[in-house]
Amino acid sequence: MRNAGIARWAIVDPRTLDFAAARRVAVHAEELLDKPSLHAALPEALEGVALSVGTTARPRPERPLLSPREAAARLVAARGEVAVVFGDERSGLTAGEVDAVDLLSSIPSAPEQPSWNLAQAVAVYAYELRMAALETPAGKAARSKTADPGALAAIDRALAEACVQAGKPRARRRLYKALERALLSPREAALWTAFLKLKPRR
Repeated sequence: MRNAGIARWAIVDPRTLDFAAARRVAVHAEELLDKPSLHAALPEALEGVALSVGTTARPRPERPLLSPREAAARLVAARGEVAVVFGDERSGLTAGEVDAVDLLSSIPSAPEQPSWNLAQAVAVYAYELRMAALETPAGKAARSKTADPGALAAIDRALAEACVQAGKPRARRRLYKALERALLSPREAALWTAFLKLKPRR
């Protein structure tokens, strides 16, 4: 994380806060072990985040798995706070945690060993984020004509609530795919989010 210039991180429901062993090998990065914010559940940790990407080795229907490079590009393009979410070392993200993140990503792996070690996975995503952050400004200017990934994630979250209220929660993914293909402008994305958040009159 220090190599990639990442200074903020959070731990959800920690099983231990004994970082003595980690401190011995965190050469020139010991201060990061004093900085994690602690949260009881993932939704709490993601409050205020414009775009989140969850890492997983398991494909989910109707939710494409981005490569680490694709995920990093979307995170860097988003306006506001962003997050990469890693699951437990042994079992990965729970179903509820997968539902709490905006996008999913996976590191391409050999089928006989599809899951990467947590430390290795963090290093891969940290590297890709660093490289995406060093991208030339020209690429960012070209993307400004369409809504940034964070704005699209806001639509998706508002759509999820609207579909639940309409009694059609399974329609969310299909409807979002149609909006994603439309290449909405920033203004159009804001209008969709505002419209979906409207409360029905009684």
